[in-house]
Amino acid sequence: MVSKLMQVMALILVLIFSFFIGISKAQLSVGFYTETCPDVESIVGATVRDAALSNPNILAVLLRLHFHDCFVQGCDGSILIDNDPNAEKHAFGHQGVGGYEVIEIAKEKLESQCPGVVSCADIVALAARDAVALANGPAYQVPTGRRDGRVSNISLAADMPDVSNSIQQLKSKFLDKGLSEKDLVLLSAAHTIGTTACFFMTDRLYNFFPGGGSDPSISPEFLPELKAKCPQDGDVNVRLPIDQGSGETFDKKILENIRGGFAVLQSDACLIEDEATKSVIDSYFSLNSQFGPSFEEDFVNSMVKMGQIGVETGSDGEIRRVCGAFN
Repeated sequence: MVSKLMQVMALILVLIFSFFIGISKAQLSVGFYTETCPDVESIVGATVRDAALSNPNILAVLLRLHFHDCFVQGCDGSILIDNDPNAEKHAFGHQGVGGYEVIEIAKEKLESQCPGVVSCADIVALAARDAVALANGPAYQVPTGRRDGRVSNISLAADMPDVSNSIQQLKSKFLDKGLSEKDLVLLSAAHTIGTTACFFMTDRLYNFFPGGGSDPSISPEFLPELKAKCPQDGDVNVRLPIDQGSGETFDKKILENIRGGFAVLQSDACLIEDEATKSVIDSYFSLNSQFGPSFEEDFVNSMVKMGQIGVETGSDGEIRRVCGAFN
């Protein structure tokens, strides 16, 4: 009887041990490369700064790249693969995504210093963090330890969040990734920096209803300005700031614009239509805002949370030699 009890207890201990091994394997950690590649963060940071000197918009581009990578199969660098016509980066939902060359430059520098150590997925996450800081946003620590995925297929990006999605569709897509309504608001607020093309505005300005017409949620004061920048049958490649009046600085002006009918993108505008997402936005503008939630702190929390979607760690995946191709 005692022997059988000991066997059961031993089995329970094995199961508990295996459970915690599984958890620890999936965990990322700040300073993951402290021993193996101690200069990783300074190398990535310097690369992003250099890129921003010649192209200030690259900060928003790198932030968007991280989002698009994480929303397909998790944050595994799958969007970077470039040697296959069916690779994920060619998906319709990834139109306008860029910054690949910055990631490759950082990777090349890291490979010369610590070959086979730093994943492309981690470089993408660190570059996004540095982009936020360089745009006068909050500086924060990024848990690292991701490994690069071995799959990149255009079909897997079919369900990316889209500017024409309804609020219910957006909430559903974020929930599928383990992200809340609050995360939806905060990650959408990444639009505080960067530009968009008139291509993404055409339907909202001219074909919002089956018979034509504009989105009625656009402020009457703002609508003529948008139409002037993106005239019907005009050049769809013309770009305009997503955050009117503050397109190069990280701040909560984007949320103020959404509240006032000055949202450029339809997916941002619809955040005010839903009670849950509207209450999140309103919380950053309360009369006692000095005692309310911190937009910067909450944004960081949502970014870190997003950066852990579906990560490959431990012995899973690989560490690519170049980011645009599997080993």
